[in-house]
Amino acid sequence: MPFEPSQAQFARIRDQLASELTAGVLAPQGKLPVERELAERFGCTRVTLRQALQQLEAVGQIYRKNRSGWYVSPPRIRYDPTRITGFMDYVSAQGRTPVTECLQAEQRPAGSWLAARLGLASADEPVFYLQRRRWVDGRPVLLELNALVSSWCPELLHADLNTSLTTLLREQFGRVQSRCELTMHPGTVNEEQAELLQLSAGSSSFYLERLNFGEDDQPVEFDQEFWRPDALAVVVDTRYPG
Repeated sequence: MPFEPSQAQFARIRDQLASELTAGVLAPQGKLPVERELAERFGCTRVTLRQALQQLEAVGQIYRKNRSGWYVSPPRIRYDPTRITGFMDYVSAQGRTPVTECLQAEQRPAGSWLAARLGLASADEPVFYLQRRRWVDGRPVLLELNALVSSWCPELLHADLNTSLTTLLREQFGRVQSRCELTMHPGTVNEEQAELLQLSAGSSSFYLERLNFGEDDQPVEFDQEFWRPDALAVVVDTRYPG
């Protein structure tokens, strides 16, 4: 039997597993056999197997849970950036179960960089800083950092922040956002962010940065989102002229 180069071997394993995943052999979020069993099945080393698994992870077909193993990735959440819709609403509308977990909420000075982004007169002007983790179907998919101008919604920290901020601002405080400026690009997560999203430090992420404007077209909120790279699909409905 001729020697099979490790590169060709891990590609064969990757393609075989990809075919089985596409055929639905395992249900979404179903657990793959442990690495030892998979290595025995394919007659390869753990190193070669992990090359195959990491390539499937890179394209979003599988994901790792810390100290638990490999799982089939669920369908991606579809997100339309042209619509101002809260996370809880657009995830629920897709038949999925969203949860918002507030990790930190405090008032503090904006600082020079954020003051410039929000058009504040002084770096000492207070903002509400929120750190929240978002879950879909029991899996953490998004770490969100929000900074809101305190004077726009002064009672915010007295509210339940484990919910949709968009709905909370509208229904409890009578505040609505008129538009936003959105930036999206690939990114990475640091050690703290990785732990919260059950990723390895330095893993890739999908980064969204949003500047929200209030009723009088004034900047009122700056938002940073770090998504698991296998959790989100940006979908825009465009219309051709005429």
